[in-house]
Amino acid sequence: MNSWLLVGALGVLLSGGISTQGSVIVVLTVHGVIDPVTARYVVNGLEEAQAINAEAVIIELNTPGGLDTAMREIVQGILNASVPVVVYVTPKGARAGSAGVFITLAAHKAAMAPMTNIGAAHPVAIGGEMDPTMAEKAVNDAAAYIRALASQRGRNVQWAEDAVRKSASLTAEEALQQGVIDFVAADLDDLLRQLDGQRVHLGDETRTLDTHQVRLVRRGMSLPEQLLHQLADPTIAYILLTLGIYALIAAFYAGEPIVGTLGAILLLLAFVALGSLPLNWGGLALVALGLALVVIDLNVQGYALSIVGAIAFVLGSLLLFRPFRLPEAVTPTLAVSPWAIGAMTAVLVGFFLIVVRGGWRAHRVPPAQLGHLVGEIGIAKTALTPYGTVYVRGEDWTAEAVDEPIPEGARVRVVEAHGLRLRVVAEPSPKEQEGE
Repeated sequence: MNSWLLVGALGVLLSGGISTQGSVIVVLTVHGVIDPVTARYVVNGLEEAQAINAEAVIIELNTPGGLDTAMREIVQGILNASVPVVVYVTPKGARAGSAGVFITLAAHKAAMAPMTNIGAAHPVAIGGEMDPTMAEKAVNDAAAYIRALASQRGRNVQWAEDAVRKSASLTAEEALQQGVIDFVAADLDDLLRQLDGQRVHLGDETRTLDTHQVRLVRRGMSLPEQLLHQLADPTIAYILLTLGIYALIAAFYAGEPIVGTLGAILLLLAFVALGSLPLNWGGLALVALGLALVVIDLNVQGYALSIVGAIAFVLGSLLLFRPFRLPEAVTPTLAVSPWAIGAMTAVLVGFFLIVVRGGWRAHRVPPAQLGHLVGEIGIAKTALTPYGTVYVRGEDWTAEAVDEPIPEGARVRVVEAHGLRLRVVAEPSPKEQEGE
């Protein structure tokens, strides 16, 4: 059974049961970019409200826009809902921009808090300018869709089209005057007072809202949904991707499994985030090519490949979220922060050309030079379980216990040098050796 329905059913049992239609209103909160996670959250909330026969669903909305597919999933959920849906643009200072305009117009009842605004639904290319022909197609598609929604709900069709074609925008008071919304409500209690007695059409049925004595049931995003929603940000996805790749390469050359595990986790999170974003595979290929050239340069003299690799890396970063296709009609500009690109490029140049190059050169040192510490006695500065730090010949070294864990403070003997890490075994003290 759907987890949302389980939560709703539990709430019904704890409250002593819901026997009438007017006892519960489900409140959903949608803040930030409209993405697939947001869409599933809203659709699941609508399904739960229908399962418990709620009086209505109130969607508290504050968004700059979002993905066209996610927006349409939400709109379809609202249009096909068997419970009244109210969209409330809140709190003060919030907005229903781009995709938010479509969602607001699709609602059975729409309200806005004072000092909020709605509009600016003109199609925007993802990350840059779009071809004039493509722009015209996107505008016409969005205009037709928004006209249909406004007409269905009896709202200002002309303004709805202007929001798409001219990026028209209104304050809450102006939206009320022009018939774009139904109420201006100071808070949720004020909204409930104004909704009481309002009539809404659900298919062939007309229902009168009874919000005089209702119990509000808030359904926030679960922790996994919140995490996924936060990850669906171009800059965060980009940082996770690059740091994950850096960590894997560093782990390969330095022989550190912990770093490699961290890199794999970062890459998995990056792929989850990229799955919710309009990715340009060409940009991703350039990023990978840039990193590959830097790694190849570790094996040769000079820095020519590293310079070319850094250039490819920057170009790929700039193009990562600029797919060469018809833009989605209501998507806000998505791009990686220039500061993030600069920071990751600096890490690429500094980390790989200094740290990783040093590790690679250590790997290439002849075994006779690497083995100068073999046989030396040292002290475990940390517990080796099996990895830790030892003090040998006046320096701290990363070490691995070969046979069994070694406690902190124990004597150790170096038996092998593996890359930049020493492999050690426990060494009995002189007194223990005499006892033997």
